Formats: sequence, structure tokens, C-alpha cells
Amino acid sequence: MVLTCPHCKKQHNIDEKLIPPNIKKARCKYCGNQFLLPGRQDTEAPDLTAPPPPEQKGPRRIGISISKGGVGKTTTAVNLAAGLAFAGFKVLLVDTDTQGQDSFMLGIKPKAGLTELVTEELTANEAVVKARERLWLLSGGKSLAGIKRLIDRKDFGGEMTLSDALKPIEDQYDYVIVDTSPGWDPLTVNVLFYVNEVLTPVSLEVMTLQGLLEFLKSIATIQKHRKDVALRYILPTFMDKRVKQSIGIMEKIKELYGPLLCSPVRYNVRLSEAPAYGQTIFEFAPGSPGAEDYRELVRKVAGNPKLLR
Repeated sequence: MVLTCPHCKKQHNIDEKLIPPNIKKARCKYCGNQFLLPGRQDTEAPDLTAPPPPEQKGPRRIGISISKGGVGKTTTAVNLAAGLAFAGFKVLLVDTDTQGQDSFMLGIKPKAGLTELVTEELTANEAVVKARERLWLLSGGKSLAGIKRLIDRKDFGGEMTLSDALKPIEDQYDYVIVDTSPGWDPLTVNVLFYVNEVLTPVSLEVMTLQGLLEFLKSIATIQKHRKDVALRYILPTFMDKRVKQSIGIMEKIKELYGPLLCSPVRYNVRLSEAPAYGQTIFEFAPGSPGAEDYRELVRKVAGNPKLLR
């Protein structure tokens, strides 16, 4: 029989008699993605590696999320958003963390942000702040605690609170990058009901690998109610080739999630120094390994190897 990969549309000639009856999925040798075999119902968790539907309209909505903290999540959100903006795209960065670190990393002090947009205290023009050329920010902060309570009090549709606030303004942008808080709270659930793609930073240590597995289970739970969200990228962070454990964990992630794996972000002290100056890594140390690694991430996400050369 002839099978067509739903991801890259390549055709495969397969002898059906050679496929064991317990096998439900095939892996495309061209793009590396898995897909269900015809007539073999999948009783396992949803396919987390499926890309967004090709008919997706509007901006690309990408959530930067994982349950564990200290993995470079906010660093990734800010530098990915800035890198896409420097590459020529219009980008909205949304901070859904009560710590509000995105604005600190960009060196700005907004008087309002996501809270005021959700509560309709301010219009989008008043709540959204221009952080750089082609980069806008909806800041987070302590006031988001009130939004969490607002979501909890809703009898119906609380998971769509963020979507309801962002949908009217999203078409002004090419990308909406949403930074989430560590842990699992109502706002994180809201993010996964809004974005179509998830990028998960994973520091190369054992506890973070365990956190990744728990986070994948959480996404699978969301997918039961919303099929449009999918894990698209796993970004290894704090890569240090001098540490054997880093290499071992990297190989394990590659073995389990190869098609989703991005080039790692190497350990680089400049990445930790840049926020103190209110600058992205591209502004603070454009020639550093950290800047090159995040440029590579921008190329990966945008699907254009020529960007930021």
C-alpha cells in the first residue's frame, strides 16, 4: 500500500503484510515525524509532535513553557522574540509570569500590561509597549495574581480568558511569543488554550528531564480538549561539553524526541550578564556563543537558514 506522510506529503510504498499487528504508527524517513497507520486506532496519548494545521491563519502563536524553573525559559522567550524582530518580523511578546522579568530583561518599565488588557481597564494601544523596532511587549508582574483569581471564579470559559484578550489584536503581528511561569497554574492552562506551538527549554540535567516528562503529560491532557496545540521544539540549554552528564542527557533527548530537537544553547556567561544592562544577547554580546545559538534558534523557528547571517 502507499502511505502519504501528513506532515511533508512524501509517499511511502509499504508491504502491509510486513507490518506487525501491534504497530499503530509509522515514522516518515524524510521529515522524521510519526503518523497513524490507516485503520489502526491509537489508544495512547495524543500525538504531541504534530505540527499546526497547514490552514492556520493569522500570526504564529508560540508558547515558551515547561513546569520547571531555572531552565532559561524567559531568556529564551525574550531573545527569540527579539531575534525574530531583528530579522524583520513584527513580534508581540506576552509575559504571563507574576515575576515580570521580560520587561526587566528588555530594560523597560511599563506602567501597564497584560492585566489591564484582560480586565479592559486600558485599550490595547495603552497596554502594549514598544520595546524595540518591530518588537512589542505585554508585560507581566504581580498584578497577574488577580487575573488568576478572575479565571478561577469563572463558571465557564475560564481557560479562554487569555485568548479572548489577545485575539482582537493578534493580527497586527507575525508572531506572538508567550512566556509562561514555571509550575502549572490557570494562566499556563490559558496559554496552552491560546498558542498552537510549544517550545520547551530543557537544561541538561536529570531533574529537568523528569520535568519534561511531566510537562508532556500535561500537554496531553490539554490536547484532549484542544487538538490545535502541539509540542514543536525542544531546546537544550546550558550545554557544557566538559560535563559528561550534559552529553548523555542530550543523547537521551535526541533518542526520544529527535525530530523536535533544536541546536543547543551553550553555557555562556554573557547570557546571564545581559539582563543587568537591559539588553538582549544580540545587543549586549553579538559575537558571543549565546548570541549565535539564539540566532540559530530564530532560523529554526522561522524556517529560514539565511536569517541574521
